[in-house]
Amino acid sequence: MKHLFTVFIIFISSLLQAQNFENLWTGYFSFVSVKSISQGNDKMFGASQNAIFTYDLSTKEIATISTINGLAGEPISTIYYSESNNLLVIGYESGLIEIVIDDQEDVLSVVDILDKPTIPPDKKRINHFNEKDGNLYVSTQYGISVFDLEALEFGDTYFIGDSGTQINITQTTIDGPYIFAASAQEGIRRAMYEDDDLIDFQNWSTITTGGFNGIQTLEESLYVLNTANTVFRMTFDGVLTNVGSFSSDVVDFKSNNGLLTVTTLNEIQAYSEGFELQATVTNIPDLTYKLQSGYVFNNAFYLGTKEIGMIEVPFDSSSEEQILPDGPLLNNSFAIDASPGQLWTVFGEVSSSYNPFPLNYRGISNLRDGVWTNISYDDLSAIFDGKPINDLVKVTINPNDPSETYISSFHKGLLKIEDQTPVFLFDQSNSALEYPPFASNAGMGVRLYGSDFDRQGNLWFLQSRYNKGLIKLSPGGQFQKIDVSGIIDGEDEQAFNQLAVSRTGTVFFGTGESGLIGYNPNNGRFNRIEDGEGNGNIPRSSVRALAFDNQNRLWIGTPRGLRVLFNVGGFFEDGAEIDAQPIIILEDGVPQELLFELFITDIEVDGANNKWIATSTSGVFYLSANGQETLLRFTKDNSPLPSNNVQDIAIDSFSGNVYFATVNGLVAFNGTSTAPRDNLDEVYAFPNPVRPDFTGNVTIDGLTADANVKITDIEGNLVFEQTSEGGSVLWDTTAFGKYKVASGVYLVLISSDDGLETKVTKIMVVR
Repeated sequence: MKHLFTVFIIFISSLLQAQNFENLWTGYFSFVSVKSISQGNDKMFGASQNAIFTYDLSTKEIATISTINGLAGEPISTIYYSESNNLLVIGYESGLIEIVIDDQEDVLSVVDILDKPTIPPDKKRINHFNEKDGNLYVSTQYGISVFDLEALEFGDTYFIGDSGTQINITQTTIDGPYIFAASAQEGIRRAMYEDDDLIDFQNWSTITTGGFNGIQTLEESLYVLNTANTVFRMTFDGVLTNVGSFSSDVVDFKSNNGLLTVTTLNEIQAYSEGFELQATVTNIPDLTYKLQSGYVFNNAFYLGTKEIGMIEVPFDSSSEEQILPDGPLLNNSFAIDASPGQLWTVFGEVSSSYNPFPLNYRGISNLRDGVWTNISYDDLSAIFDGKPINDLVKVTINPNDPSETYISSFHKGLLKIEDQTPVFLFDQSNSALEYPPFASNAGMGVRLYGSDFDRQGNLWFLQSRYNKGLIKLSPGGQFQKIDVSGIIDGEDEQAFNQLAVSRTGTVFFGTGESGLIGYNPNNGRFNRIEDGEGNGNIPRSSVRALAFDNQNRLWIGTPRGLRVLFNVGGFFEDGAEIDAQPIIILEDGVPQELLFELFITDIEVDGANNKWIATSTSGVFYLSANGQETLLRFTKDNSPLPSNNVQDIAIDSFSGNVYFATVNGLVAFNGTSTAPRDNLDEVYAFPNPVRPDFTGNVTIDGLTADANVKITDIEGNLVFEQTSEGGSVLWDTTAFGKYKVASGVYLVLISSDDGLETKVTKIMVVR
C-alpha cells in the first residue's frame, strides 16, 4: 500500500545536437566571472556566466567554448567533468543540461528538465553533479534526477520531500551503503544506495533537520555545510560535530583529490581527513577580488573570482598565475561602435523610461586587431582624479580620425578618447556643458546620449532634461548649444536619445515620448512628427533607433515597429505634412506591415545599403535595401546569439563583420557586405573553389561603388549580372536564378562606374 502515494517522473531523454558556427561567427564573451570549476583529462575547466574556458595543464594553452560552438548562452549554475566518460557536463539556472563530448567537440543539449511542464520554472536550477557507478546524480531545486553517462539518458527522478513533494537539494554524496541528500530547507535525508525503489519518498528518512548547502565525503568521514556557514562532521545517523565556522559566506564546498575545499568570499582552505588544515589562501597581494568558486588539484588552488578570472596558487608558493581568456570586461554590452579593425563597447544602462538609477560604475573595452584592451572603472576614474565616470551609454568613433572616440555618459558628460587613452571629460566644470536649470539639477547630472558626426567633422550630441539640449562640438573644440524649446519643452521630456545626421547636414533626433525632431542648421528650422496619420505616422512617439541609408532615407525604429521617412528634404518645407511610411510586404499573398509591433532597438546600414535591425525580443533581421526581402533572420534558436534581446549593432565597413551586443554577450557575424573601395586592386571571390557541399552565396568583394559585375562560363555565356551598391555582391551560383550552374571555371568581369577601371577574376565551381 505504501506505493499508493508515490510521486515520480521518468524522463524520456531528449538529446539535441547543437550546431557549430565557427566558420561564420566569432564570439567575444567575458570570462572574468568564474562561477564553477572542474578538472579532468589534464585540463582545468572554468565556467563563466554563460561560456566555458579550458586551461591545459601541460601546454598552458587556453581555449573557449561558447554559443559559437553550440552552447546555449544562458546563465550557467555548475559544471562537472567525467574522466571515465570524457564528458563535460554543464548545468544551467534554467534546468538545461549540455554535454560537451571531449574527443569530438560536439555539444549535446539535454532538455528534459527544461521542458518538463510538471516542474515549475523557478524550481529547475541545476545545483550539483555527483558521479557514481556511471550515473550522474543531479541535484536540483525540485529533487534528484539520475542521468546515465554512457547511454546519455535519464533514469529515475526522486521527489524526496514529505509526501513526495519537491524540495531544493543542494548536493548529494554516496558513502557506505547510503546515498545522502542535503536540502537548503529540509535538512539531511538518506536512503539505501542499492535500493531499487528510491523513487518512493518513504524510503528516504530525515536524519537531521535544518538548512544545509552542502554534503561531501572525505575518506572515511561525512562533512556537511549548513546555511549559517558552519561545517560539521556527521555520522551515518545524523549526529553532528562542529569542526569549523566561517565569518563570511561559503560559496563553494567540495571534496576531491583527498581534500575538502571550503571557499568563502575572500579565502580558500583545503582540509585533509580529520579536518586538518593543509593549505589556505587568504589574500593575494596587489589583487582585489571576490571568490565565487574554488578547486584543489595537484597541490594547487584554483580560485574562481568574480572580477579577474581564475587564479592558480600552488600550496607551497607565494606566486600566482592568472588564467583568463581574452575578452571584454563584461557580457552585457549596452552600446558599441566599429570602424575598420576596431570595436568599442560600453556597459552603462538606463531603464526603458531612461532612468539611470541605480547608477552603474563600469569600464570600457576596445577590440583592436583581434586583441582586447580593457579600461576598468577604477582605472578610468583614477585618470580623472577620482571623478566617478558612470553610466556610459553611447560610443561614437570619429569617421575622419578613427583614433578618436567619444563616449556619452547619462550622468557625467562627454568622454574623449585618443587612441586607447581617455584624455578629457567634458562636464559642467570645464566646458559649456551645464546642469539643467532646476532644483535637482546636480543630482540629475549632465545626461548625454545620442551622437553623430557630420561631413564637416562636427560632433552633434544630445543632453536630456535641458532646453539647449542639441549641441555641436566643432573639430576645434568650440561648443554651440541650440535651444529646442520652440519645438519641445526639453526640461519635461524624459530623454533626447538617438541622433543621426543626413548627408546634407540636417540633424534628426529621437525622444523618449515626444516623437522625432528634425533640425536644419542652414536656416535654424525645426519640425517634429509623432504617432497618428497626418501627424507623422510613427507607430509610437518614442523613437529608439535612427539610421540614414545610402539614398538619404531615414529609417525609424520604435517600441511598436518600423517606419521610413522617404522625403527627408521636404521635412522642413512650410506647411508640409510629413508622414513616415511602413514597409508593406506580402505574406502568402496578404499585405503585412514589416516588423509590426516589434520593439526595435537599433538600425544599421551596411555597404550594400541593406538594413540590419535589432529587436528586444526577436533577435536580428537583415533586410534588403528597400526592406521588401528578409535576407537573414538570426535568433537565439538558429544562431550563436546568446539572447534575442539585442541592444546594439555595429558594422566594420572594411571586413563586413557585423557585431551584435546582446544582454548576454557580444558576438559577430562574418558578413559579406562591405563599403566600396577606391579602386579594384583588391577584388577577390570567396569561397573559391565552390565545393559540392557548399549551399550559400559566393561573395565578390573589393568593389568600387556602382561597379558592374558580370559572370560568364568559359564559353562566354552570361549567367549573372549586377551593379554593386557597396563593396561587394553575392552570387547564388545559379544562372539568373533558374538553375544551378554546372562544374567549371567561371569568369568574373568587373568594370568601375566610369569605365576607367576593369578587373577579371575566376571562380571554380565543383558540383
